[in-house]
Amino acid sequence: MDRVTPQKRSKIMRAIRSTNTKDEVRLAKALWHLGYRYRKNNKSVFGKPDLTFNKLKIAIFVDSEFFHGKDWETHKDRVKTNTEFWQKKIERNIQRDIEVNAFLESQNWKVLRFWSEDIENNLEDCVAKIQDAIISRQNQKG
Repeated sequence: MDRVTPQKRSKIMRAIRSTNTKDEVRLAKALWHLGYRYRKNNKSVFGKPDLTFNKLKIAIFVDSEFFHGKDWETHKDRVKTNTEFWQKKIERNIQRDIEVNAFLESQNWKVLRFWSEDIENNLEDCVAKIQDAIISRQNQKG
């Protein structure tokens, strides 16, 4: 049973952003302060990554745990209202993430995906992984 009314739940769900989420902004600002320059929500790259380094072919996605199905098999039963819709939607999102990764990797892109909670709890580790990818790509080109 949901703890809030359907109207309140609808309002909460409508307020969820698809771009410039708090964790995307935190990651982007951390990279910017280190001197890295990137494109945000680049429509010219398949899957419209949250951040891209075009010359190095690095695509970064920040995925929310709910919408991208973190630990989906153990958590899918937690959805109590409109279950069929949400399960279908989230399973399609998971499949789309796999398709986007496969396509970008086939085009020689380095794909990095971070869960929102990883950025919230371990921002430095996420930035370090991105820095490693940047250095690795620069060495390949050099």
